[in-house]
Amino acid sequence: MADVRNTISKSLLQGRSDLFVAAGVIVVTGMLIIPLPTVLLDILMTLNLVMSLVVILIVLYTKRALEFSVFPTLLLVATVFGLALNVSSTRLILAQGSLFQGKIIRAFSTFVVGVGGPEGLVIGFIIFLILISVQFIVITKGATRVAEVAARFTLDALPGKQMAIEAAYNSGSLTEEEAARQKNDLQREVDFYGAMDGASKFVSGNVKVGILITLINILGGMIVGTTIHQESVNLAISTYVSLAIGDGLVTQFPALLISTATGLIVTRAVSDGTFGHDVAIQFSRQGRIYWIAAVFLLILAVLPGFPWYVLIPMALLIGYVGWRLSKKEVAETKKAEAAAAQEIAGEVPAEISPVVPLDPISLELGYGLIPLVDKDQGAELLDRITRIRREAALELGLVVPRIRIIDNMRLEPSEYCLKIKGVEVGRGVIRIGHYLCINPGGIEQEVPGEPTTDPAFGLPALWVTEENRDQAERAGYTVVDSPSIIATHLTEIIKHHASEILGRQEVQSILETLRSDYPAVVDEVQKVLSLGEIQKILQGLLREQVSIRNIVAIFETAADYGGVSKDIGFLVEKTRQALGRQICLQYADEKKVLKVLTIEPSLEQVLVDSRVDTAGGPAAALEPEIHRSWMNVLANSIRVIQEQGFFPIIWCSEAARPLVKQSAGREFPDLVVLSVPEVIADVTVESLGEIRLEG
Repeated sequence: MADVRNTISKSLLQGRSDLFVAAGVIVVTGMLIIPLPTVLLDILMTLNLVMSLVVILIVLYTKRALEFSVFPTLLLVATVFGLALNVSSTRLILAQGSLFQGKIIRAFSTFVVGVGGPEGLVIGFIIFLILISVQFIVITKGATRVAEVAARFTLDALPGKQMAIEAAYNSGSLTEEEAARQKNDLQREVDFYGAMDGASKFVSGNVKVGILITLINILGGMIVGTTIHQESVNLAISTYVSLAIGDGLVTQFPALLISTATGLIVTRAVSDGTFGHDVAIQFSRQGRIYWIAAVFLLILAVLPGFPWYVLIPMALLIGYVGWRLSKKEVAETKKAEAAAAQEIAGEVPAEISPVVPLDPISLELGYGLIPLVDKDQGAELLDRITRIRREAALELGLVVPRIRIIDNMRLEPSEYCLKIKGVEVGRGVIRIGHYLCINPGGIEQEVPGEPTTDPAFGLPALWVTEENRDQAERAGYTVVDSPSIIATHLTEIIKHHASEILGRQEVQSILETLRSDYPAVVDEVQKVLSLGEIQKILQGLLREQVSIRNIVAIFETAADYGGVSKDIGFLVEKTRQALGRQICLQYADEKKVLKVLTIEPSLEQVLVDSRVDTAGGPAAALEPEIHRSWMNVLANSIRVIQEQGFFPIIWCSEAARPLVKQSAGREFPDLVVLSVPEVIADVTVESLGEIRLEG
């Protein structure tokens, strides 16, 4: 209930702020046309002065420019608001003349100048010119140039920064959410400096228009005063020149603050703290510079003509600051030396975490392969790894953890190693500058190269140079480059070890994510099965490369049969049957025909009768002679099917399916075994032969 109230209050507050801003913009636009009372003009001029002061204070206390991302738009609004005040004040000054009662403009035309009469007019006009010159030539021009350079450099650096974020994400230094947030901040930074490049022109134009309006006020006031109001020349000069200068000062002073804020926000792009914090740190790093400054002031104090009563106290004050900073430096140096001495002597034991975590997946490279992941040289392998993780999520339904890429000096320079939870699962050698030409079978044409083996599939291959690449492609070889070799090997490792990658923490994350859309399914499956049992069901599917992307159907089936039996093998078979359409279409041809091998019923019954339930699931405990015969006939049948160009698939009963897969898993890990209930009605089964024991 409290969250609902907070949401409603935030929505109302946002609606009110939007309404207030919209009304303010309409009022500012109307000020250009509608005459304003003098009192309202004083209020709006005071508001303009206060808002400009607030803006520069916000800039000073802002750590990063993106924290004040509304500044470019605010710059436009402030400029239009100031010009609207100029137009309104000009209208009142020319209309009322010496009867003008604007207190703010009168105060700036007298109190700020400090002198009345002709002398005050001259001084006020000089101050106005100086203010305009400082703002236009120094602050505005410099801020405009810095904004242009910052926008160009930020845009040029965008690809490199994006690649650095990708590299950090692939290496595991950043989570997916952190990488997305950093990319979003990077894009916002580019947009901000691009907007500032254009918005700085508003400030420059505001200064030029301010000069023009002041001159128009003086000339127009002289004409109106002497002709329409029938005033003397002296009275017209004292009235309209004074009011024009006051009007110029009261409008250009806030513009000066806004210009200063513009220069501050574009020149502090490299800062991570507020302006005051940075000044305090950077001005207190060394005490010796204050000693030098104090000595310099003392030397000036003894020279004739210099105010010693000013220089000596200032020298003592600066010398005191230098003494305090030097004392602080000495204390910090002694503390650092003592800590280093204790560490060397072994007095400070190193803090070791009681848990030393292992990377879920890691890719270790020899130093000769580092260019493959160097962002300065393209880092093509990093992009490939990102795509591999995305494809694994789509094909297997498994979100692969971040793959940590590290260099390993114990490997050969051109060697790489793939590990899962710190244990090696694959290794290969890459020859930089060469291409791997894989013989898909049946190619007899010789190509100059060094014989080798494809690390992903174990097929015969050749290392060829760039000169022989075209020849190998024309001969029918599959030619791949170095990043593709590692990427393909990594893809196969993920497919074959997906069940090892899926841990209980990953399953818990799946449940928590699914709960937001399917709370009933999650609650029901957790009511009948524990987290470990759910994990084992999913691992059983992944072990045979069955995608778990349809997680809702898996959980619903597990919840249906979990109350009947807690046997994991039984639950895996039932979930496979629920995913029957997905599994069949994975292996059927475009005509939905599934070409399979069947098993002789007597042999199938032998396998079923030999079933033994173990901790790892059901196993076929065949006699040694029968097992050897079974493996021989299975190998011969698979070879015949492959020679015909078909993928070997065995179709058997539900009771025999796990036993067939388990008994053949060591010799034929990629063998696909389907049960009768898994085949859906609209898929046609075509038998290519029957497996039977000889004799």
